[in-house]
Amino acid sequence: MNEIVISGEFIKLDAFMKWSNMVSSGADAKFFIRNGEVFLNGEVEVRRGKKIVAGDIVKFNGEEFKVANE
Repeated sequence: MNEIVISGEFIKLDAFMKWSNMVSSGADAKFFIRNGEVFLNGEVEVRRGKKIVAGDIVKFNGEEFKVANE
């Protein structure tokens, strides 16, 4: 599992996907989220603006990413 550090209290799901290099663009993030290919804490998440906080786990393309604060 990859641990990704964010600064601040939260980050939106689409921005997190770009920040962690899961995708190369916001358009890619939007596409995969809307197609139900992104999981947040074990559940499919289709809201690209969903706020992600420390402790959350995002799964995409067979990889897991845990959110951590600075």
